[in-house]
Amino acid sequence: MSSPLVSPDPQKAILRATALAARDALSGEHRAAAANAVAVRGLPFEIAQGAVVAGYSPIRSEIDPLPLMATLAAQHVQLALPVIMARGQPLQFRLWAPGNALRRGPLGILEPPPAAGEIIPDMLLVPLAAFDRAGHRIGYGAGHYDRTLAQLRAARTITAIGLAFAAQEIPYAAASTHDARLDLVLTENETIVFRS
Repeated sequence: MSSPLVSPDPQKAILRATALAARDALSGEHRAAAANAVAVRGLPFEIAQGAVVAGYSPIRSEIDPLPLMATLAAQHVQLALPVIMARGQPLQFRLWAPGNALRRGPLGILEPPPAAGEIIPDMLLVPLAAFDRAGHRIGYGAGHYDRTLAQLRAARTITAIGLAFAAQEIPYAAASTHDARLDLVLTENETIVFRS
């Protein structure tokens, strides 16, 4: 699997590395329990039936969104997964349901095949390396989610929900003007709401 691009910002690189080390140090049992805790707690607001929630295919030590996505599917929400089209481009999203086949994309990340059909989400579950209490996140440096959220928010209201372990919280994320803010973060311990 190709490694993600790394941001040239040295401060972010240090914050990213520190948060990822804390995430990597968590046990498998803690990771599974955290994903289940997030799924049991769910989202802190009602979701309209038929709304589209885009999750992600977890890589490395990311918190697994699939338990939460299964909870949402039971509430008659449509699910989608991201597809990386090209370097420097926003993500696209394809419909997906638990049990549907996935294939490896160009970066080795599992994604729905083209036949799954493209869709525009109402909400994004966003993976991250680190987050702060102002709603800023540090990703892996490629900028896919920042570009995607900017594009989607230019056209409609989109809710961005970071999924993380509590250990990934940092005091300050050194956000740049192009960094898209999250609306909330779900960890195993709490739901942190940044915008009403």
